[in-house]
Amino acid sequence: MKFFNLRLVLFLLFIATTSFSQNQNVTKKDSLWERKNTVGLDISQIAFVNWNAGGVSSISGLLKGDFSRKYKRKNLKWVNELIVRYGVNKQDGIELRKTDDAIKFNSTIGHRKDSLSLWYSTAKFEFSTQFTNGYSYPNTTNAISKPFAPAYIFLGVGSEYNDKKNNLTVYVSPLTMKSTLVLDQRLANQGAFGVTKATYDVDGNLLTEGELYRFELGFLVTSQFKKELYKNVIFENRLSLYSDYINKFGNVDVDWQFKFDLVVNEYIKANIGTHIIYDDDIKAKEEVNGEQVTIGPKIQLKQMLGVGLVYNF
Repeated sequence: MKFFNLRLVLFLLFIATTSFSQNQNVTKKDSLWERKNTVGLDISQIAFVNWNAGGVSSISGLLKGDFSRKYKRKNLKWVNELIVRYGVNKQDGIELRKTDDAIKFNSTIGHRKDSLSLWYSTAKFEFSTQFTNGYSYPNTTNAISKPFAPAYIFLGVGSEYNDKKNNLTVYVSPLTMKSTLVLDQRLANQGAFGVTKATYDVDGNLLTEGELYRFELGFLVTSQFKKELYKNVIFENRLSLYSDYINKFGNVDVDWQFKFDLVVNEYIKANIGTHIIYDDDIKAKEEVNGEQVTIGPKIQLKQMLGVGLVYNF
């Protein structure tokens, strides 16, 4: 099992390295490739010393990166994007806790019939997972998620509307395979993230282990919109909707992110954003009388506010 995980990690690293490293020597004369690298660090801190109103000292940090490679030649377009985020928070009397954790790689290749058309016949690949274990705090004994547990892979074909003038992209795929990987046997035995869970006899003895993966075939719609609303105020919206044909068709998985970037100067930027996720296969966990209890699916909501350094190269 560990060998299988290692091979999968190396394979994904090979894909990312190939896509993002092969163009490091691109010169300005070569107009076929457009590349952009953005790294940032947000830090927030508050400290109290003999503060009459009370309070808890804390410090938070978020490291983020966005790396893109775009290839365009005549009516062919190939777009690759790697997004990474990792954040932590430390409060007095409380252990270091994770606040953000994401690895996302997207690759889209499309072809249009002529230079006037805004529609592309497109194939799309998406992969996402996390760097470290996730916990339902304050329980830090049993992880509720791990690297590659889960990992999500989308692979499909469809049509993409690309309006470069208005920075709007809409992708519609009637045929997309979604693979959910849960490469941790304990979580797989629990049936985490929708995989088939383990079976036991009446005495509690294990009969069959949980499945490490789950395949779905369904309908995928994604959209991305970015616009400068006012000077130095940039709005970005990303939305993904997916429904499986076989299992509860019409039950839609939602992944919606929108944010405002408030640009101070070339190196300093503030950002305000919200991330909403709903997936019927992801069951929420709560701490009840010291025990971790699995309940039904819930809307996941994350709000972000940060000010930090940004470097583009």
